[in-house]
Amino acid sequence: MIIKTIKAIPSHEITDEQVFIQRRTLIKSLLAATLVGNSRTLFAQNKAAAWPSIAQSELSTSTLSPTPAKLVKEYTNYYEFSYNKEESTSLAQALDVDPWSIEISGEVENPSKFHLEDILSKQTLEERIYRFRCVEAWSMVVPWVGFPLVNVLNMAKPLSSARFVKFTTAQKPDVMPNLRNESILQWPYTEGLRIDEATHPLTLLAVGMYGERLPKQNGAPLRLIVPWKYGFKSAKAIVKIELLKTAPLTSWNKSAPNEYGFYANVNPSVPHPRWSQNSERLLGSGFFSPRRQTELFNGYGQQVARLYSDMDLRHFF
Repeated sequence: MIIKTIKAIPSHEITDEQVFIQRRTLIKSLLAATLVGNSRTLFAQNKAAAWPSIAQSELSTSTLSPTPAKLVKEYTNYYEFSYNKEESTSLAQALDVDPWSIEISGEVENPSKFHLEDILSKQTLEERIYRFRCVEAWSMVVPWVGFPLVNVLNMAKPLSSARFVKFTTAQKPDVMPNLRNESILQWPYTEGLRIDEATHPLTLLAVGMYGERLPKQNGAPLRLIVPWKYGFKSAKAIVKIELLKTAPLTSWNKSAPNEYGFYANVNPSVPHPRWSQNSERLLGSGFFSPRRQTELFNGYGQQVARLYSDMDLRHFF
């Protein structure tokens, strides 16, 4: 099954040809690589350590060319560290991501704490090129490396009573300055999905991007990617996953319920209370380039629209 957006990508959105060729060369070399040593080498700080093979996923939106990697790595919302998009890149380097564990609990047969290297030893990593749309009305295109979220959920054997999934992120006030004053949000950061959203084939747990390990400022070592939702749903540095009977209260919804609801589906016809969502600024497209018209469900409507009723779409998120 090939999943793609309906519309072609206009010329002003296309990444420089040499950037794209270099990325493809890197992926081809990784496809030929074999895992060196044990699985812990995946998290070694030495960039020379080999990854396992990365498969080009059929779930990619294959017509897209990625945003330049430098922009993606240096333009992040990581409020645990800073409210400045560029400053969080340097501050996030203080986060220790090795070793890393993920606790899975709640409505499951097998509540456990799993070491990330043990999870990865059971996965086939895929590269998936997805659109990424921020609620602030800017967007990018990112080649993520990861595996389906459902694979991890199945390790814990969800019960039939599990209807929602809650994600809790790292809480490290010693290295995360904004956790020490609890400004704007209450920490740790939490997000949530319905179980059918969490188990959808498009929903990804990312451990890398651009053929490399996920940078710390982009959510290392494990982040959620839900391409049809606004970016704040994609929780970074996940440490806990809970399966629940009822919808969890998420961080932004708790902070500003009139602006940030539970669904957060990209919908150009429903504005944020303080700005329009009808169009977006594509990072890397050039200052004078026209804004891109935002698509319903970020262009993934063919794959996910069936999950929602008309009532869901009439709500802000």
